[in-house]
Amino acid sequence: MRTFQILIDGFAISALYALGATGFTLIFGVSGVLNLSHGAIMVTAAVAAWAAASVLHMDTYSGALVGVAVALIISFATYFAVVKPIQNSRRIPNEEKEIFVLTGTLLWGIMIQELIAYFFTNNAKTVLPIVEGVIEILGVRTPRNEIFTAVVCCLVIALLWLLVNRTRTGKAVLAASMNPRGVTLLGLELTRIYVLVWGIYGILAGIAGVLLGMFLGVSSYSVGPLTASAFSIVVLGGLGSVLKASPALFRIFKTISDRHDDPMIALENVEKVLYYSDATKERVSAFQKRYGLHVDGLVGDKTWSKVEELLKGK
Repeated sequence: MRTFQILIDGFAISALYALGATGFTLIFGVSGVLNLSHGAIMVTAAVAAWAAASVLHMDTYSGALVGVAVALIISFATYFAVVKPIQNSRRIPNEEKEIFVLTGTLLWGIMIQELIAYFFTNNAKTVLPIVEGVIEILGVRTPRNEIFTAVVCCLVIALLWLLVNRTRTGKAVLAASMNPRGVTLLGLELTRIYVLVWGIYGILAGIAGVLLGMFLGVSSYSVGPLTASAFSIVVLGGLGSVLKASPALFRIFKTISDRHDDPMIALENVEKVLYYSDATKERVSAFQKRYGLHVDGLVGDKTWSKVEELLKGK
């Protein structure tokens, strides 16, 4: 009996932390940013949901939506006010920008944590559950909210997987995570993809934060442990691993080599990705052979330079 209880509790908690970590690794996989304000965004979502229900007397569903919306807003603020200015700064050497982003998001998270403590104290906050009552599973009495939390987390992760692997937008995200340079060659704006990814991240962090507030409760002290747990989960699972379901690269070389008469016309119809198969490698090799490059089937700097040369010469 106790074993079943531990398994049920463990599954619910694992699903919850997995959802939070999924957003964390999505950001890193696509934009290369380790967002150390992750825990602060989750806690803010939970506190906002609590305040909406307890202070503003909104119903539980509306309070949860408020929490997710606040997380989304803070996610965009993190990108536009902290990350993007550092990445675009000309005063910071490129090799030092990563450490500046790490430091910036860390300080941003601390600021959010202190603001939460100042306005709402350090006391733990528990969000009213959307689903109340108790259900019996294998002889174990379990809160319905616990099952609800696990199911929602699994559904959201599944929907994210479908978005990334089964939609045109998701394929653009995959492409950006694997070869940003190739994305720009195909006319896709990286900035829009990054904004989209930070938006998805904000929603994921918001849902995870609100569910955490309903399940376990949060306080300003939860910020550090939540960030650390997400970082640990992601490192153990592989940074960016949520995007590894389909190793991708643009089939630009397949299309170009198909049209020997005019490679630039073929480039206009290039498909926007989706895998780097043996067939694609053969096309890369054919492209390299045609233009007198070292033939290895790999897309190195000289190969990309040739593609850019063809693009500029159009």
